[in-house]
Amino acid sequence: MRTVYDVQQLLKKFGTFIYIGDRLAELELMEQEIQELYQSQCMTQDDYQMAILILRSEITVLTDKQKGRLRK
Repeated sequence: MRTVYDVQQLLKKFGTFIYIGDRLAELELMEQEIQELYQSQCMTQDDYQMAILILRSEITVLTDKQKGRLRK
């Protein structure tokens, strides 16, 4: 797993499709779904850790971009 797309494909295996139209909200919702799946013991610790790392990294990138736009 390397990208947000890979995380989406993982969620898809569990029947979870997330599309809201707001990228940041989608990423946060994906993170919550991943946490619930892990707590339910539906995924391995390695998959959980990698998925959370990818999502939080992307969330950070998006929030930094949004902050940059607000400053200009």
